Amino acid sequence: MILYNVTTSLDPEIADQWLAYMQDTHMPEVLATGFFLKAQLCRMLDEEEGGITYASQYYAVSREQLETYQQVAAPALIADMDRHFGGRYASFRTMLEVLG
Repeated sequence: MILYNVTTSLDPEIADQWLAYMQDTHMPEVLATGFFLKAQLCRMLDEEEGGITYASQYYAVSREQLETYQQVAAPALIADMDRHFGGRYASFRTMLEVLG
């Protein structure tokens, strides 16, 4: 199984709006693509002063499935996120193999 982790640091002024968007819109849309088995959202506890950071995590069956998602579905979903919050967040993505 592959864990796709998206770590996002936010402008604190948009934190509540971003969290609602993630839970009500973005994460359900990602799951609706059919490329992931489940998802979860975590808030980083050891944040730097003045920052708010979340990790959205999605579980895929295989690396190939995740790579297909990144090519087929991710660009539109990222563009929608940018339409809502562009310039007020920064994300980086990691792909991890779940070992146990």
